[in-house]
Amino acid sequence: MSQSELYVSLDIGSSSVKVLVGEVDGGSLHVIGVGNVQSAGIRKGTIIDIDATVQSIRKAVEQAERMIGMQIREVILGIPANGVLLQDVKGVVAVNSENREITDDDLDRVMKSAQVMSVPPDREIVNIIPKQFIVDDYDEITDPRGMIGVRLEMDGTLITTSKTLIHNILRCVERAGLVIQEIYLQPLAAGTFALTNDEKNHGSAFIDIGGGSTTVSIFGENRFMATAVIPVGGDHITKDLSIILKTPTEQARKIKHQYGHAFSDDASDDELFEVPVIGADSKDQYSQRYISEIIGVRLEELFDLVLEELYRMGVHDLPGGVVLTGGITKMDGILQLARHVLKTRVRIHTPEYIGVREPMYATAVGLIRYAHMQDSYFGHVPDSPTVSASDNHTPAPVNKKKSVDRNKEKKPGILDKAKKVFDNFFE
Repeated sequence: MSQSELYVSLDIGSSSVKVLVGEVDGGSLHVIGVGNVQSAGIRKGTIIDIDATVQSIRKAVEQAERMIGMQIREVILGIPANGVLLQDVKGVVAVNSENREITDDDLDRVMKSAQVMSVPPDREIVNIIPKQFIVDDYDEITDPRGMIGVRLEMDGTLITTSKTLIHNILRCVERAGLVIQEIYLQPLAAGTFALTNDEKNHGSAFIDIGGGSTTVSIFGENRFMATAVIPVGGDHITKDLSIILKTPTEQARKIKHQYGHAFSDDASDDELFEVPVIGADSKDQYSQRYISEIIGVRLEELFDLVLEELYRMGVHDLPGGVVLTGGITKMDGILQLARHVLKTRVRIHTPEYIGVREPMYATAVGLIRYAHMQDSYFGHVPDSPTVSASDNHTPAPVNKKKSVDRNKEKKPGILDKAKKVFDNFFE
């Protein structure tokens, strides 16, 4: 196994923390390790307890380590879309080489020049996504390297997020004994591979229903265009069931997974199941139809909020339809309900890889695939192993500068400068 082909993604969610170890061989991804634990210390994508979050990350990492028999050192980190802003930027440079051939250095400089703008002190750059390159007056170029020209321009999208939010996430990952290899916006990484080329080109909504919140992202013209977060998710359904059925939260979660149905018209009214009552020895009986009405009301509210958010974004038509993902989308009937409320074509995205064939892993898989795509584009070769052979599972020593400066040692900053700057957090 070539260590240069190993990637480890870390998806810190409100309901669970997921760690995926994947080997990319000739463009094909093979998932060889999975860690998935219930998260603590996170609410609606925001960290509210550093120590609890660190413990959740460590447990998920240890699960994945036991599967692969090696120690995880570096991770690709996904950042939630809370408070994210997208801004159009433009970079312009003169081609440096004597023969006027555009090189990696020119690409690096034009992407840096696009970031020379006033970013407020409370915000931090996460990613920059090129829309197109322009060589002299020839536009719509995806990769200008090797072309001949005098002037190189780049139109792109700059993604910034709250410095406080990203600082707290980075601190948790650092304290869990991990080094950050790359950082990507979660819906950008997941949606890039969850949507087909036609869906991304024609205009689609990518909706990731998490535990504490739902992320709505718009793709169109083959690029990432907008994103927003709605503070309603699968955990709200669990809470509704717990209150109405008067049963403990953990029991409500089991009922949701085992008997849950989103579309009451198709739910069963025949089979009854028993539900323990808080503070009593007795158990009540309910049908799937009864709980489906509770679930359906909450999901209908969620899809109505999605419609409001799309309207606020100025999206009035989605020729590519809607793609749903997230743990709750495994539930029977959710597709019918989504089509009924959203009045458009809807499908559910599930990763097609052994061991992670569940919608909840869409982001973790997307992070690995996006990182590999970026590495292939920029010609990046890791200068240190992502995992190492180890019999124990003590956290790897934290090399704070390594996560930031690893690419600077190889080549001045195509990846490091172009994609994010978070050096100052560890100083």
